[in-house]
Amino acid sequence: MPTKQTRITQQAGRYGEFGGQYIPETLMHEVKNLTTAYEHYKNDPEFQTELRTLLQKYANRPSLLYHAKKMTADLKGAQIYLKREDLNQTGSHKINNVLGQILLAKKMGKTRVIAETGAGQHGVATATVAALMGMECEIFMGELDTKRQALNVYRMELLGAKVNSIKTGTGTLKDAVNAAMREWSRRTEDTHYVIGSVMGPHPFPEMVADFQSVISQEIKQQLLAETGKLPDAVVACVGGGSNAIGAFYHFIDEPTVKLIGCEAAGKGINTNQHAATIERGSTGVFHGMKSIFLQDDDGQITPVYSISAGLDYPGIGPQHAALAETKRAEYVGITDDEAVAAFEYLARTEGIVAAIESCHAVAYVRKLAPKLNPDQIIVCNLSGRGDKDVAAIARYRGKEIYD
Repeated sequence: MPTKQTRITQQAGRYGEFGGQYIPETLMHEVKNLTTAYEHYKNDPEFQTELRTLLQKYANRPSLLYHAKKMTADLKGAQIYLKREDLNQTGSHKINNVLGQILLAKKMGKTRVIAETGAGQHGVATATVAALMGMECEIFMGELDTKRQALNVYRMELLGAKVNSIKTGTGTLKDAVNAAMREWSRRTEDTHYVIGSVMGPHPFPEMVADFQSVISQEIKQQLLAETGKLPDAVVACVGGGSNAIGAFYHFIDEPTVKLIGCEAAGKGINTNQHAATIERGSTGVFHGMKSIFLQDDDGQITPVYSISAGLDYPGIGPQHAALAETKRAEYVGITDDEAVAAFEYLARTEGIVAAIESCHAVAYVRKLAPKLNPDQIIVCNLSGRGDKDVAAIARYRGKEIYD
């Protein structure tokens, strides 16, 4: 975990006006304990060595930086590189954060972990590492998401986790977070809440960003070794924003590198069926943090929609809110139709079936690459693999298949 703070951080847990700890008193003591433990272990050589060994020997890092030559030739513009987080153990970037958090929880003496999940990949990663480290595991998942990600529900149960289907609200990621927060408030003495994205009260956004920063650390090393250059642009999908902050982290202080986050525009940002937080949201407080959220005039969180279970969150992490406000990063909306077309395009062009979340970023690369020169470089972060999405995409195209 790097100890360096980016220039948007003015004080611990704050990114400009965003971040903070907006939590009930029942959780404050536990959050303070977590902050103390995190501050200690992020600078502890033994912890760092243990985590690095797990990342290399168990999670399969470093992940591949793949030059997508066919895609590059087809789009007739910039050189396109794909950061293959889909090749990690469990099939996504989520394992990076989960290994760090559960190792930290174990050092704190916890014996049980809980987590929220949308697309299911964070739940699978949490269940996987809990099994590896011999810890009890419970996952909270919206009822709608359990149906559209049934494969991942079974994977979590196979790994020994209890999966709770949350029927309140819209039955999606927001409601899973609410349920996990309530459970953590009820039982902190032996339980750590493994938050899956750069969201929630401090220290979670900073901690998750640190654990995910290995992505951009590797991109920089790998691309310099292969080309001698930094990328001209780094593109990643954004829900809460963990894979994107991981891909951006070591480039934030590199002004020549453009940072682009791709949000879920769903049926279109001019409809009420999207999750384009940066473009359509406003500043508020929710889930323990001050950030940007999709909310009504009274500050009530509004329903969101995306074909992607991992992107239909009504807010965004505070680092991304600050990056958007300072214009260090650009955030664009990608519709369901564009993401599905990119899902099919990548499969047919490069033989890679990527997560529908990741394909929001691939869709924007298809727009951006032809506008750049052949001596310029785009790195697109493939946050996960698409096995979990095949049945849903088939149904989207009118073909009924079974998971």
